[in-house]
Amino acid sequence: MFVLQVNGEARSVDVPADMPLLWVLRDVVGLTGTKFGCGIAQCGACTVHLDGQAVRSCVLPVGSIGSRAITTIEAVGQTPSGQKIQAAWLDVDVVQCGYCQSGQIMSATALLARTPNPSDGDIDAAMSGNICRCATYVRIRAAIKQAATGKAEVLQVIAPPVAASRVGTPGTAASGAAAPRAAVPSATATAGAT
Repeated sequence: MFVLQVNGEARSVDVPADMPLLWVLRDVVGLTGTKFGCGIAQCGACTVHLDGQAVRSCVLPVGSIGSRAITTIEAVGQTPSGQKIQAAWLDVDVVQCGYCQSGQIMSATALLARTPNPSDGDIDAAMSGNICRCATYVRIRAAIKQAATGKAEVLQVIAPPVAASRVGTPGTAASGAAAPRAAVPSATATAGAT
């Protein structure tokens, strides 16, 4: 039997000492915001705070925690850094599929709590253990900077240049009409060519 301090509440759990904290939180305590990703502490989806430090709960045995405070995604918004990060995450529109986001937010919140004005290097170091399959890294960085400074970050959109002479020309996509398709030689026309 262990008594864990989870999100400010004492929780008694009757589990083996080697059970990973992730499964205690999800399956025993019922807090499912922390996600399983890899099971080997390489992706960051399972990140929680242990006394304010970002840790990977998938490899952390519950028996090693003792009386240290555990904070999950369900309660991180009650902290000043968590409030700033969550607001910036929404403002910058970071989320795509969302699966990794609880871990991303937990790592970003721990960073902001210990380094209120992080440099790009600080952000890279703190977030390097969090993988986003949707590749929202530019927006994650922008949200962290916005949470730190309170200033909206402008994301640069890179689009291929459009030739000025083709803009609005009939038959181009810019005019609203379908662009003509290029002729493709038929298999019979090219079969005899060497």
